[in-house]
Amino acid sequence: MAPAQPAGLGFSPLDDELGLLPGCLTPRLQEALVRLSTHIPSFAKASRELAWFTGAQVHTDTVRRRTEAAGAVLVAYETVEAERILHEHPDPPCTPDTLLLSVDGAMVPLVGGQWTEVRTLAVGEVQPARQTRDGPVVETTKLSYFSRRAESTTFGVQATGELHRRGIEGARRVGAVVDGAAWCQTFVDGHYPEAVRILDFPHAAAHVMGIVAYAAAVGVQIPAETRAAAGVTLPPEDPATWRHTLHRVGPTAILPGLRAIVAARPDDPEVAAHLTYLEARVDQMQYPCFRAEGWPIGSGMVESANKLVVEDRLKGAGMHWADAHVNPMLALRNAVCNDRWDECWTMIEREHRRDLVVKRQQRRTDRRAASPPSVPPTGVTPPAPRPAEPAVALPPATTVPEAKPTHPWRKPWSVRRQRELAGAS
Repeated sequence: MAPAQPAGLGFSPLDDELGLLPGCLTPRLQEALVRLSTHIPSFAKASRELAWFTGAQVHTDTVRRRTEAAGAVLVAYETVEAERILHEHPDPPCTPDTLLLSVDGAMVPLVGGQWTEVRTLAVGEVQPARQTRDGPVVETTKLSYFSRRAESTTFGVQATGELHRRGIEGARRVGAVVDGAAWCQTFVDGHYPEAVRILDFPHAAAHVMGIVAYAAAVGVQIPAETRAAAGVTLPPEDPATWRHTLHRVGPTAILPGLRAIVAARPDDPEVAAHLTYLEARVDQMQYPCFRAEGWPIGSGMVESANKLVVEDRLKGAGMHWADAHVNPMLALRNAVCNDRWDECWTMIEREHRRDLVVKRQQRRTDRRAASPPSVPPTGVTPPAPRPAEPAVALPPATTVPEAKPTHPWRKPWSVRRQRELAGAS
């Protein structure tokens, strides 16, 4: 007799019926574990909190692996979804009136003392201006975010899903408040070239202050005719006046004075670079017109996103991330901060179960391929087949009647037979 095959990994049909996920935790506990790890900036603290709330003891390494696996599933799904939208061009799910977008980057520490840039998109709906004692106030509501560690072109492709979900194709007006980085303008070109481009006001003011501070330090005086042409008084020793003029009047009121400062000291390339930067973006600094049209002029929503989405979880004391683990955590942070956890976790569970079915089928295929064909043991000669006996034809008159079963087990079990046995006893 051939030896029995050793038992291997298997599964219980009850696993499918209960909808279990990989690991030893119930689906609800796995969701709680990943959600805590996404909120709390420490896998060890998340493990302790899970034990306190549920009594389930989970090692820190298990918490980290399960969280990273869930985030990786979400990253893969969103990447495929973005590619689908780019190829199929489906109708937008909503049509907001006025949509505002802003993109920026934040630095995250990696293993080995390296730093990398995480790019973030913030999207919101601009509400009509609200009048206050200090003047009209423009608010952007219904904020959502998308963050990835990727080069600018890849980030632009991957962010397609979030912009489509927010209905950028169907919006009546779209604005973009960004700084002067080239990749930010390329991002807007790729998704909505007709967007109203606004240079972030604090960013523009910083370049103006760079020139004014230099003029005050070296004692440069602005000619009287230049100040008269501008129609305002812009002394270099009062930087607040320059900032206020840019905000209330626009760039045309301050550029003559800035040119005069640079012309007085043409040998300083840093000051000249400030002026070149501003002159190339005059159309994006028409702040009085933007405010009159109801647009925000600052990119505060994406600056807040850098802290809320990225830095609160990935830039803690002593944290260092492996390259492969940054995007999974960012995807989970987006799900939490966008208030879309239930939707995203349902997708993660579905993909986990689908992956289990694929792996189970692959194991079956591998076992069948690895199992050897049945052969007799070595040294044992298989018995020769018996020769077939010649058939004997019986004459028709001597047909043998069918033998009736005599043992009770071989007889049909019926109500009549039960009565016979009862009568015999």
